[in-house]
Amino acid sequence: MKFVDLFSGCGGLSLGMERAGGALVAAVEKSDMAARTFFHNYVGDASDPRKWDRYVAASLAEQVQSKVIVRPLADVLGAPEIMASLRSTALDVVVGGPPCQGFSMAGRRNKADIRNRLAWEYLDFVDVTEPKAVVIENVVGMGNSFEPGEESSFSQLRTALAEQGSAGYAVQPVQVNAMHYGAPQHRPRLMLIALRRDVADQLQIGVTDEVWRSSFVDELTECPALAPRPTVRRDEVWTVRDAISDLSDWRLIPGQDRNAEYLRRLGGLSEAVRRAAGGEVPNQNRRRHGERVVNRFSLYRWMQRAGVDRLLLSRIAATQKDFVEVASPFLAEVEYPVVLQADANDAGHKIHDEAALIQFMLLLGTRKHSQKALDPEKPARTVVSLPDDYVHPAESRTFTVRELARFQGFPDNFEFMGKETTGAHRRRVEVPQYTQVGNAVSPWQSYAVGRMLKAHLEAFGRANEESPAVSSGQFEQHSLVAV
Repeated sequence: MKFVDLFSGCGGLSLGMERAGGALVAAVEKSDMAARTFFHNYVGDASDPRKWDRYVAASLAEQVQSKVIVRPLADVLGAPEIMASLRSTALDVVVGGPPCQGFSMAGRRNKADIRNRLAWEYLDFVDVTEPKAVVIENVVGMGNSFEPGEESSFSQLRTALAEQGSAGYAVQPVQVNAMHYGAPQHRPRLMLIALRRDVADQLQIGVTDEVWRSSFVDELTECPALAPRPTVRRDEVWTVRDAISDLSDWRLIPGQDRNAEYLRRLGGLSEAVRRAAGGEVPNQNRRRHGERVVNRFSLYRWMQRAGVDRLLLSRIAATQKDFVEVASPFLAEVEYPVVLQADANDAGHKIHDEAALIQFMLLLGTRKHSQKALDPEKPARTVVSLPDDYVHPAESRTFTVRELARFQGFPDNFEFMGKETTGAHRRRVEVPQYTQVGNAVSPWQSYAVGRMLKAHLEAFGRANEESPAVSSGQFEQHSLVAV
């Protein structure tokens, strides 16, 4: 199952595809930071920054030979000999997550609008190479209409994809959640999963107009042929504790976990990574915070365990007066003393009554309302590109790159390269480790998609062997088009 990964990032889609039996032909990623991580885990050692800089400066042809193209996709489309070579490979699958939030069918006329241009570049690549299958992944917000009566970007992109190539594509829209496929993370995403029309017709595979939504496998009522079948029961859902309890001291939150079983399952995904498994776990650098932030995080952790609304802190900060009246109803069931501990080795700070607790909250007040300590007994919230919003349940700190990678489904032998994080003014141009993790497709999700596509493509291959008249060799090839 030969595939190309466009807008590949660090390689979450590729990891699942490789584990499902795919063979990478090429990955295209313009960020040298994200591409470095991809190269390091799938191709060769990229730990030496000087050698990596030389690779980034290499010619497009040289990068194609090494499978990782550190260029905008437009550069690849603008190289007819490379596109002809990729077409002659007879690609099975093209996967990727092009920025699509502003996609518009009318936008093709406005090539200056990057929100439209990048998605059209993806479609142009499909139009030229005509793979048997296509996968496009993006955020759920892409399914929302921005104007009353207007089609969403997701709907318009589906229509455009169906018209690519000489045969067109049968396109199934789906909304999938990574926790239904084995991730200890609530992560809903939209996907378009398509088969070239001749392949779909040969296999008698149809698609639905409605967006199919995943659920736990024991609650599943139907699953279209081009939707990845979930693998997790509701009573089997993986949790924060299951994923990361071995990476820190959890004495403050005693309980049972399935950490060993989760790591065993991650071991299966590790087989798709070039780097050897075992040894020291990479990317487990604990974040350091000032005393005020540590105290606030300790408070968030206590609030999560005590069932106190996490937004109380921001409400108090936003109140100019009468903050006692604001806070008291939320603290009616609190038992004192309240003990705030930064970790299992901290003796803790004791607060003996409501007045002292409210005063402590006032001193630590913040208008930031997105921060919260994660519940250890539930899946993590959606991993995002900034590390500041989620607080570790057992220690007063944000999560490490490795911990967030565990929530996504990256095995421990998958090493993230480059800066850990970057300043606000650089976020538009840099893709550090935290951003790489947050932007990635969960490998658990891509593995399910990869297995489903492999089954269909193998069935198509068997059908062709039995009926040579409908073989892929009979598929009408059109000439290379200008892009």
